[in-house]
Amino acid sequence: MDGGVHRAPEAPAHTARGADKENEIRLAFPARSDNVAFARTAVAVFASRLDFTLDELDEIKVAVSEAVSNCVLHAYPEGPGWVHITMRVDDGALHVTVSDDGVGMADPERCRQAGVTTRPDDCMGLGFTFMAEYMDSLTVQSAPGEGTRVTMSKRPRGSVPEETSGPWETEPGDGRS
Repeated sequence: MDGGVHRAPEAPAHTARGADKENEIRLAFPARSDNVAFARTAVAVFASRLDFTLDELDEIKVAVSEAVSNCVLHAYPEGPGWVHITMRVDDGALHVTVSDDGVGMADPERCRQAGVTTRPDDCMGLGFTFMAEYMDSLTVQSAPGEGTRVTMSKRPRGSVPEETSGPWETEPGDGRS
């Protein structure tokens, strides 16, 4: 606050203010199990601006639930911590990053395998499997003591990336208008 005037935070250098192709929302909340539903709903509402089907929105909600649940269950074994979500629509696709500042993973690729978990008594180790199945792309970055960053993207089925779309030459009956 500056003299009673609220100012919007400065846009990151990589973000063009007012760009039509990009819209980014950031959330941060405590890594608690009762916040998983909030996170999945928030991302689904944000994603609904694109032409996703209801089934696709359900897939997004499952993927986000799994990513946030991983933060809640695995990132902070010694106490409380935070989950960070960045949602962005760019070029007709949804991009979601879920991250934490927790204990991290020594071998993220191994942890992506079905059945691998740090809590075998109460976790099935299928979170990354569901994320990879339901999203178009999934990357996992992590290191011990440095937290984990999961980035997922999904484009509505049947959509055409903007860089490949252009002025269409349409013929009657070709389905494009």
